[in-house]
Amino acid sequence: MNKKLGFIGAGKMANSIMNGIFNSKLFNNFSFFDVNEKTVEEIKTKYNATFYNSIQEVVKNNDIIIICTKPFIINEVLDEINKEINDKKLIISIAAGVSSQKIETKLNNKAKVIRVMPNTPALINEGISGLCKGAYANDDDLALAQKIMQSVGETVIVDEDKIDIVTALSGSGPAFYYYIINEFAKSAYNLGLDYETALRLSTQTAIGAGKMILNGLKNNINVEKLIENVTTKGGCTEVGNNVLATSDIKDILNKTIVDTMDKAKKLGN
Repeated sequence: MNKKLGFIGAGKMANSIMNGIFNSKLFNNFSFFDVNEKTVEEIKTKYNATFYNSIQEVVKNNDIIIICTKPFIINEVLDEINKEINDKKLIISIAAGVSSQKIETKLNNKAKVIRVMPNTPALINEGISGLCKGAYANDDDLALAQKIMQSVGETVIVDEDKIDIVTALSGSGPAFYYYIINEFAKSAYNLGLDYETALRLSTQTAIGAGKMILNGLKNNINVEKLIENVTTKGGCTEVGNNVLATSDIKDILNKTIVDTMDKAKKLGN
């Protein structure tokens, strides 16, 4: 790709995107800025990436800028790069809770903005990212951002008023699934199975079940039907299903997503 790409921030998520881009050879090279000297040396060595001494230089020398900083410093970052922004630059932000309108306003409505909510399985190219475009970005800009994120996994396009839901469901979601998978494994351990075996069984079962759901989406088989296919009348699975159905697990899982979404909304303020 002829366009030049730069990163502001080089933390874990930025590093996973860099890795995907590097392996897919989507760009010939990329540049970045980060304050951590150890991180800088690692990235320069691993990806032969260009390091700039300031975020202004990253913006000045690139067509696409991926902002990978924490939400609480986004205002400072935008103030620093404002003078280097023009309507040719594409800004991709992964800052949770920070609206494209806020970024556009801070940049005097000059920038094309795409918001992205990735997740940590991007580290192993198994991520899924939600994307939405701001007021000045066009479909080509969105397609370009989507192509970048597809180097680390799957993508979905959503309206911006839904992106905080994506943050709760898939952005934070891996931690929730880790917890559930681990709790199942610990239950099996408490019953006498060694923990490593229990965790492998629980994890692969979750992976297999997830793939079955994705296969069902392609073949018009809904989740209820998949549950029915596993469940024999009067059998073991039916007993477990009844425990779930008569517990408050639906309320707990719903509150998990709702509270996480609310926090995402507050991060941008």
